[in-house]
Amino acid sequence: MKPLVSIIMGSTSDYPVMEKAAKFLDEMDIPFEINALSAHRTPEAVESFAKNANGNNIKVIIAAAGMAAHLPGVIASMTSIPVIGVPIKATLDGMDALLAIVQMPPGIPVATVGINGALNAAILALQILATDNLEYQTKLTHYKEGLKEKITQANRDLSEIKFKNKTN
Repeated sequence: MKPLVSIIMGSTSDYPVMEKAAKFLDEMDIPFEINALSAHRTPEAVESFAKNANGNNIKVIIAAAGMAAHLPGVIASMTSIPVIGVPIKATLDGMDALLAIVQMPPGIPVATVGINGALNAAILALQILATDNLEYQTKLTHYKEGLKEKITQANRDLSEIKFKNKTN
């Protein structure tokens, strides 16, 4: 089994956030890999990864980084594969990472999710994969139906809560 999605993080300290992406892809039966690569500490390894990702069958890259957050942009500069950036809340409430990832120069796009938004990054990766894959489209449909059911159930649960002045 070859990975379709690559989850890359600047440091293993990002793993508690990125685990959400890994769990979602695993639940959806999407083959993926996880690696730590640093744009600043291992630039040669980042370059090798990015330049070989297409030949390694990678279809989407999820790249997480905090603080200066150069990793997603550096990877995007060296590949035509879609890159989804996940800003990690490390300093400045993650705003430094968010701005570093979102403010890419023309020609080097990085799709960016919210701070610590690893789950949304994995969902977006699956949506990209699903553009030409009916099985993945069906998985997304079922997932989103499940989200609706969670809200419906939450409202049923809320209706059971009693207050003197509650009207519903």
